Amino acid sequence: MGRSLIIIGVIIVITGVIFTIAPKVPFLGRLHGDILIKRENFVFYFPLATSIIVSIILSLIFYFFTRR
Repeated sequence: MGRSLIIIGVIIVITGVIFTIAPKVPFLGRLHGDILIKRENFVFYFPLATSIIVSIILSLIFYFFTRR
């Protein structure tokens, strides 16, 4: 139980650091695969490529942490 709480706490801290640093990274959220539709009174943005890259990075991190 204690180890799980420590891991969850570390994940929350890392997520907070990422959210703090992410706006300063120029290419994050503006990749070529991201979908952006602008109309007169409507803007739709879906970060498809950014989501895929973040998913791959998180999958690798979790793979290395859970490997025994």
